[in-house]
Amino acid sequence: MTMHPALPTIRTTCPYCGVGCGVLATPNASGGLNIAGDPQHPANLGRLCVKGSALGETLDRRGRLLTPRIHGRPARWNEALDLVAKRFSDTIAEHGPDSVAFYVSGQLLTEDYYVANKLMKGFIGSANIDTNSRLCMASSVAGHRRAFGSDTVPGLYEDLEQADLIVLTGSNLAWCHPVLYQRIAAAKEARPEMRVVVIDPRRTATCDIADLHLALAPGSDAVLFNALLAEIAARNAVDENFILNLNGLEEAVQAASQVQTAATGLSGDDIRRFLDLWIGTERVVTVYSQGINQSESGSDKVNAILNCHLATGRIGRAGMGPFSVTGQPNAMGGREVGGLANMLACHLDIENPVHRNAVQDFWQAPKMPEKPGLKAVDMFRAVEDGRIKALWIICTNPVVSMPEADRVARAIANCDFVVVSDMMAQTDTTRLAHVLLPATGWAEKDGTVTNSERRISRQRRTLPSVGQARDDWRILADVAARMGWSERFAWTTPAEIFAEHAALSGVAGNLGSDFDISDHAGITAEAYDRLEPFLWPQSARKRGGRFFAEGRFHHPDGKARMIAVTPRAPQPTSAEHSYRLNTGRVRDHWHTMTRTGISPRLSRHLAEPFLEIHPRDAETLGLTAAGLARVSNPHGASILRVLVTDRVAMGQPFAPIHWTGETAPSGRIDVLVPAVTDPVSGQPASKSATVAIAPFRPAWYGYAISAKGISPSCEYWARAAIQGGWQAELAGAEDPECWMNYARLLFGLDDEPLTVRDRAKGQIRLAFISGGRLQAALFIAREPVGLSRSHLGTLLGETNPTDALAGRPGSDRPDQGALVCACFNVGVNLIRSTISENRLTTVDEVGTALRAGTNCGSCRPEIKALLAGAIHGN
Repeated sequence: MTMHPALPTIRTTCPYCGVGCGVLATPNASGGLNIAGDPQHPANLGRLCVKGSALGETLDRRGRLLTPRIHGRPARWNEALDLVAKRFSDTIAEHGPDSVAFYVSGQLLTEDYYVANKLMKGFIGSANIDTNSRLCMASSVAGHRRAFGSDTVPGLYEDLEQADLIVLTGSNLAWCHPVLYQRIAAAKEARPEMRVVVIDPRRTATCDIADLHLALAPGSDAVLFNALLAEIAARNAVDENFILNLNGLEEAVQAASQVQTAATGLSGDDIRRFLDLWIGTERVVTVYSQGINQSESGSDKVNAILNCHLATGRIGRAGMGPFSVTGQPNAMGGREVGGLANMLACHLDIENPVHRNAVQDFWQAPKMPEKPGLKAVDMFRAVEDGRIKALWIICTNPVVSMPEADRVARAIANCDFVVVSDMMAQTDTTRLAHVLLPATGWAEKDGTVTNSERRISRQRRTLPSVGQARDDWRILADVAARMGWSERFAWTTPAEIFAEHAALSGVAGNLGSDFDISDHAGITAEAYDRLEPFLWPQSARKRGGRFFAEGRFHHPDGKARMIAVTPRAPQPTSAEHSYRLNTGRVRDHWHTMTRTGISPRLSRHLAEPFLEIHPRDAETLGLTAAGLARVSNPHGASILRVLVTDRVAMGQPFAPIHWTGETAPSGRIDVLVPAVTDPVSGQPASKSATVAIAPFRPAWYGYAISAKGISPSCEYWARAAIQGGWQAELAGAEDPECWMNYARLLFGLDDEPLTVRDRAKGQIRLAFISGGRLQAALFIAREPVGLSRSHLGTLLGETNPTDALAGRPGSDRPDQGALVCACFNVGVNLIRSTISENRLTTVDEVGTALRAGTNCGSCRPEIKALLAGAIHGN
């Protein structure tokens, strides 16, 4: 017997949210990776959410961009890079440096980000580089800079376990940052006296651990925190010593005292309870995320929160402080290198001539912009009107994620020259590129990322790159060399870029910047390979830890600034558009699903775009559960599956953001979001679009499975990966002339299908069987198709699938039902039957019986709801 040596396990970092979990990746015999949480990483201590646990399932080559393409044809790297360099150089020569732009991503590694920023700001000489982080964290950046004089996160993750009160506002932590949620849940279980308040218009899974849920009116967060500040002052709860380090306290309190708490829609008792809890608990952490940031007044909301912590001195000490949790794996790293259009590298200011000169001297750059560049929304407006004539989009999909997404698509389509660097060949954005450049992805590239607590960790190469894909930093450096700056972009490894970044941070530190990792300025390739996760700063002045407890800030006078906040309501609804659409993420998918959409397991929980709507609204509109709704406004329209629930308030429906033209063309939600932005941060208001809603009544509904591809052509479809192939939900406005021909086109098959038809019910079922194995099946009905999707997904490729057309398993094959626990593939029917048969009463008992809820914990709220339903006989 031949023995193969065990392959080494590699310590790396998860590529999803900003928690920054450590991952153990072990190459396996099939050429993939076995994935586990890293118990030594301080962010997660071995925990992983279901998305992180499934990383090994997302490394499929299918759909990858394998070679450069020019106008759709394969090209050699030299040809593609020469063309990019020439077109950018010619455009700059004819129209000036501000006629070109980069739009980059919080999923880039810090080294990639650094090179992009250096090329645009230092050598092209424009600040027209912005990032999709503008869509999620820009208001937090603006709030930090206004209050502290720097974009500094004061606290650490361990504060979440040391606090006596945690306020979660605008954050569905259970689904969007599951590992942090589990850290809080575990701390609360260990210390039952800990209190948790959730502030969110929706009743989300995060409310499972809440002692108080404040379902405030959309957009009224600043009213609530202003009321808190006013009450802090009224009760003399300000820290008399700490406020000596503040400016603007009197003005902020005066503005706060003007608010009318009725605008929150909360009861007086709930508001009083919140004020009592917050003011009466010294060790309080206020965690906030997109519900705060994604607003036309997001910066003010951030500062309303910061004001309360500053006035009480509850900042920078164990178990207390404001805490912004980031949505992307390296949004923080992008902020550190100056990836936003209004920032310089290392948290320096682009409008400060001393800072500009220092960076220019360090880079030996020919020119530097003296003013901020165009922020994301303004950048695509400039593409639209022709001011930007050459655009390079890197590692992001703005045709899906930008507000007024259809308008952005038209702008890109009409741009003179568009370059897109991406892993995937077919996305809504790559379809519009003149030049496509194949980039490496997670597990193929080396570099660093920074998480929400300022911890820098390594992402390490664990697999060879796919096809001709190259690292983003290398692509950018090769273009820079062709534009005439080879000496300044001559790195051969990411370690050299990191060392340069660290050295520049030392220059910034000497100018007073908080970001200084100059201890690593001389790092060698070997030390970079061994680099352990560390908190910044790392310099002779300060190493890690919290900020601001001593009352020293980064404004010129060393003091913090409290901001007088006058709350602003979101855009009003109208008679025609009377619903306010909230948006966000779901549990098992991320961004536009180019990675998570590959995994069948991650698609089983929620496989299509949906609209959560209150039962009374559904009744008023004539919507039925599992039917379809058309959601529209002047910017666009979407068709979504109806989910009737009282988790949302009347007039406040919710829809997820993830679906694209590749997975559900009618489910693209950002076509509805207006390009209304915060005047300080430039961040779009993504959670308050006003919309009209009406039933979409198709002539037929369908459900399809196929071992190969599915190519729908109908008004509504949503495609998702399943084990062994694909599934699609379908609906059409008109019957085709021949269902058999429709099915053949849908699946790309010429075979004769088995067919069962019930003319009275308007149902038809077709199954394609080849060699005794099921290849594809189509189910058509006049109402939403009722069958066991989880069962049908197991039949593809099976021999003698006698019950395929039945759509349900026989009595000898139990149907698990819709997926609840994705970590261990446990369905709702199995959980219900286990609860009933064993008379289970707690989530932990279900976990003992089925393992459900024992890994990432994201499904525990759903299990708790099933237990409650069993108790009440539902």
